[in-house]
Amino acid sequence: MSAAVGAISATKEVAFNPQMEEEELKNNKNSKAGDEVPSHELPHTDDGHEDDDDDDDDELEEEHVAKLIKSEKELDLGPQVSLKEQLEKDKDDESLRKWKEQLLGSVDLSAVGETKEPEVKIQSLTILSPGRPDLVLPIPFANNSKSTLFSLKEGSRYSIKFTFTVSNNIVSGLKYTNVVWKTGVRVENSKRMLGTFSPQQQPYTYEMQEETTPSGLFARGSYYARTKFVDDDGKCYLDVSYCFEIQKSWPKPF
Repeated sequence: MSAAVGAISATKEVAFNPQMEEEELKNNKNSKAGDEVPSHELPHTDDGHEDDDDDDDDELEEEHVAKLIKSEKELDLGPQVSLKEQLEKDKDDESLRKWKEQLLGSVDLSAVGETKEPEVKIQSLTILSPGRPDLVLPIPFANNSKSTLFSLKEGSRYSIKFTFTVSNNIVSGLKYTNVVWKTGVRVENSKRMLGTFSPQQQPYTYEMQEETTPSGLFARGSYYARTKFVDDDGKCYLDVSYCFEIQKSWPKPF
């Protein structure tokens, strides 16, 4: 760019001379008639071969990009084979075996299936409150969604614990969501990432952070809740709705 600018500047500084221009035109005619232009100064000619090479290069580049996109999509979709196949593959390679053990942890082979999809079963929901017996609610719930499943005292501390099992394959990014309404108005929308879990016979337990129930006249009454467990792939393992109450005092035991 600077060389071109310099050339333009030099041309502007030369005064116009008709005699010099006429001599230059004669020299150019003689050069065209007898002299051969060097090959490196020849203008670009289209013989078809160079374009073919360019087309081939473009096709190779497009194929490479397509393979990269395909591989990325396959990675996003998760495991392409069952966990059992993964564990049995290259089992004679000591370094690979140790790497898989470190990656997967202590996987229970009896809980590993032939399918690619993991299976998660939420077994129970337990409400824990200091000074109170644990309230264990087996899943599926015994009552229907319109009756009260449990009652809590206003202003009381409590936490929720889940018990669940994982089989067949690793479940990645298991999430808990809970939405609560009171008289048709949404009062809570909580989400919690539980984590990634490998298959095992023993159930997992996960306890949520302790919270305090609201208190006051307007806090008392019936609530409607919907709880879901979903993984990173969008697969839903539980979707339940139920009603509970917040009262002035703890309900009397039966």
